[in-house]
Amino acid sequence: MKKIFHYLSWPVLAGVVIGLTINQQHSNSEQSNTKPQPVFVEAAQADSSPKLSGPYSYSSAVKQASPAVVNIYTSKIIEQRAHPLLQDPSFRQFFGYNGVPRQQRLQSSLGSGVIVSTDGYVLTNNHVITGADEIKVALKDGRETIAQVVGTDPETDLAVLRIQLPDLPVITIAPSDGIEVGDVVLAIGNPFGVGQTVTMGIVSATGRDQLGINTFEDFIQTDAAINPGNSGGALINPRGELLGINTAIFSKSGGSQGIGFAIPSNLSRQIMIDIIREGSVVRGWLGVEVQELTPALASSFGYREERGILIAGLLRNGPAHLAGMQPGDIIVKVEGEQIISGRSTMNRIAQKRPGEKIEITVYRSGQEITLEAEVGRRPTPPQS
Repeated sequence: MKKIFHYLSWPVLAGVVIGLTINQQHSNSEQSNTKPQPVFVEAAQADSSPKLSGPYSYSSAVKQASPAVVNIYTSKIIEQRAHPLLQDPSFRQFFGYNGVPRQQRLQSSLGSGVIVSTDGYVLTNNHVITGADEIKVALKDGRETIAQVVGTDPETDLAVLRIQLPDLPVITIAPSDGIEVGDVVLAIGNPFGVGQTVTMGIVSATGRDQLGINTFEDFIQTDAAINPGNSGGALINPRGELLGINTAIFSKSGGSQGIGFAIPSNLSRQIMIDIIREGSVVRGWLGVEVQELTPALASSFGYREERGILIAGLLRNGPAHLAGMQPGDIIVKVEGEQIISGRSTMNRIAQKRPGEKIEITVYRSGQEITLEAEVGRRPTPPQS
C-alpha cells in the first residue's frame, strides 16, 4: 500500500509545481503588458481628516444686526395734471372753472436703512428718499419717528439721515476690503413692504463697475435675494457686521434674479463722514473730460498699446490744464500703475484729497511724458 501511495504522490506533486510555474509566468507577462495606472489624490478617512466647519444657523448674526435695520417710508404731494381743455381760458370761463384749485395726491414709497451711529445717523440710498416731503423711519422694536436729511450723494446713490430716539441699536461696521468671492453674506431689508426679511447668498464678485448705475461704482455683487424695498438695507457677514448697503439689482422682471449689488462699507463710511463734517462729499478732481481708448483711436494717435484713456477736453486753468496736459493726450499711467479703465482711473483720482500731488504719465507725439498735477476738489453736482 505504501508503494502505491509513493508512486501516485510524485505525479501529483510534479503537476502542482508545473502549474504554479506556468501561473507565475503568466502573471509576469500580464504585468509587463499593463499600462501605467493614473495616480489619484484620495480623500483621507473620515475619522482622521479635518472637517470644514461652519454655522448651521445664522440666527445669531441676524439677532445682532436686524435691530439696526429700519424701514423707511417716504411721502410727497404731487399735483395731478389737469385736462388740456381746462387750460383753455374760453372753456374755463364758459363752464365756470375759474379759480378751481389743482387736484393733489399723496405718493408714497418704501425702502430700508441702517442705523450706524448712537447719534442716530442712518445710511440709506439716495433714490429711496429723493424728492420726499416727509420721511418716516420705523424700527424693528415698533418705534417710529420722522427723519431729517443730513445730506445726499447722488453720484454713489447714498444718503445720510438722522433720527432722535433714545437707546438706538447700532450695527457694527466691518471693513469691506477683506471680502472674498465665495464669502457667505446675508441681506436684510423690507422687500415689497412685507416686513423685515433676511435672505442668504454668497459674494459673487467684488469691484463691479461700468454698470451705468452710478457715477462712481465699486459694487459688491451677491446672489442673496434683493428685491424692491431692500434698497438701503444691510448686507452683513455671518458675524452680523455691516459689509455694504444694498442698492440695486440686475433684473428684467423687476424681481431678484440672483444678481444684486451693494455699496461697500468702506466707501459708505467715508461718504457718511464727509457729509456729516463737510455737508457734501469731498472728491479729487482734475478737470478733464475723458473717453475710453479704442483700437481705432489708438492707431490714429500712433499709440500701439491697448490700455489708456484719451483726454477729450480740459477745463481752462483746471488742475490738469495747469499741470501741462493737452487735449489728445493719452493717459497711460497714474502714479506709475498702468491704466485699466477710464472709470477705475477716475474713481482712483476721486479718492484723492484736494491739494494732494499725483503723477500722471501721458502719451504725446510718440513719447511718454510724466506730469505732476495738484488734485482739486470736484464740484458738487446740482441736485435733481
